[in-house]
Amino acid sequence: MKITKAVITAAGRSQRTLPLQTLIDRDGAAKSVLRIIVEEVLSAGIEEICVVVCPGDETAYAQTVGEHAGRLTFVRQTGPAGYAHAIRCAQDFVSRQPFLHLVGDHLYVSRGQKSCAQQLVEVAEAEACAVSAVQASRESLLPYYGTVGGRRVPGRQDLYIVEDVIEKPTPTEAEQRLLVPGLRAGHYLCFFGMHVLTPTAMELLSARIAATGDGSGAAFSQSLADLARRERYLALERPWWRHDVGVKYGLLIAQMALALNGKDRDEVLAQLLELLAIRELQRPER
Repeated sequence: MKITKAVITAAGRSQRTLPLQTLIDRDGAAKSVLRIIVEEVLSAGIEEICVVVCPGDETAYAQTVGEHAGRLTFVRQTGPAGYAHAIRCAQDFVSRQPFLHLVGDHLYVSRGQKSCAQQLVEVAEAEACAVSAVQASRESLLPYYGTVGGRRVPGRQDLYIVEDVIEKPTPTEAEQRLLVPGLRAGHYLCFFGMHVLTPTAMELLSARIAATGDGSGAAFSQSLADLARRERYLALERPWWRHDVGVKYGLLIAQMALALNGKDRDEVLAQLLELLAIRELQRPER
């Protein structure tokens, strides 16, 4: 299985300016959030990228990725129909091929030389099946993520056979259906925001939306649960970081993560220590 296409969803009405925000990437260069995500995708050997956008955002998005604009195809999501619907908007673009999928309001940081996307694509191509990136997350984070249940692939500590998927499960649902042997108590495998999906996954997603009219994140998770019953579907857990730039202080935290894992790490740490020292000196005496 060779993966040459990717889909980035960036059509959320309340978040359409986030991909245009500028950060300093790990190489020390100023780049937009969208450009950082596009370069993450290109590092995995992807040749064509579809960006699902609100109508009218195409020009601004193309300008913000610089020389990579020629790799992008823009597809419009004409109304606020939800996350699953946004992925389905790219159905003609992927054209019954497997594809890498990322969300446009997350930044992904790997601890090694290979990017998160490159590692995920390598596993998906080697295993010849759909693979979702996951993180072991505390029970308190369940209201924010789709969550998978399953069991470890024999002989692997980082790879799981997915048996069930629930969107934002309650603790009771998670305990009953999503426990994974080997994880710490009170922890579950939550989506990281990056997937390699097969043509079957897109078919199941389209069928569920057509049948229910639901284009939400729940429909996406339900489609992946259907996929686990239809064909081999894996989850990959690696020591990566994900940063949602759309939450409070999200851009700040993402910037710090990039800086502390980039070439200017020592300089940034020195400035932070200096700032903390000055703040401590200026504290009023008690």
